[in-house]
Amino acid sequence: MTNPVTQDRRHFEDLAVGEVIDLGHTTVSRDMIVTFAREFDPFPFHLDEAAAKASLLGGLASSGWQTGALSLRMLVDGFLSRIASCGGLGFKDLKWKAPVMVGDTIGGTVTIAELRRSGSHPQWGIVTLDFDIRNQKQKPVMTMRLANLVECRNPEVPA
Repeated sequence: MTNPVTQDRRHFEDLAVGEVIDLGHTTVSRDMIVTFAREFDPFPFHLDEAAAKASLLGGLASSGWQTGALSLRMLVDGFLSRIASCGGLGFKDLKWKAPVMVGDTIGGTVTIAELRRSGSHPQWGIVTLDFDIRNQKQKPVMTMRLANLVECRNPEVPA
C-alpha cells in the first residue's frame, strides 16, 4: 500500500551508500545564540559577553546543542523532507570540535554511511548518516552519526 504523503519522495531503495548531501549554510547571530541559551542552555558563555570573553571559549559561543539543532534543520531542509523519512532512531559519536562564535557561518555535508533493511519490519529501512559540519574557515565544528528510519517502496521484495 502506497503512503500518499510520501509517494513522491525518495524511498529506501533510492538511496546509496557513499551519497553525499550538501546541507547548505546558516549564519549564527548573537540574538540566535542568546535566545537559544536563555531557554535551553543558560551557561554564562552563551549569555553574557563579558563572562564569555573570560571563559576558555574567548567570546560568546553557540551551545553545542544549538549547533546540533541547526544542523538537523539543515538536514531536514536539504534531505529528510525529500525522502520517505519516518523519524530518527538516535545518534552516536557526537563531537563538538570547535565553538561556533557570533557571526560564524556553519554548514557541511552528510554522507550515507550505511543502509540496511529492518529485520523485524520489512516496510522500513535504516539509513545511517555521517555529519561533517564546518565553519566558514572550513574548520570542523561538529561531527556525529545519525540513524533514520525510511519507508521501503516495496516491502515484499526481500532485502
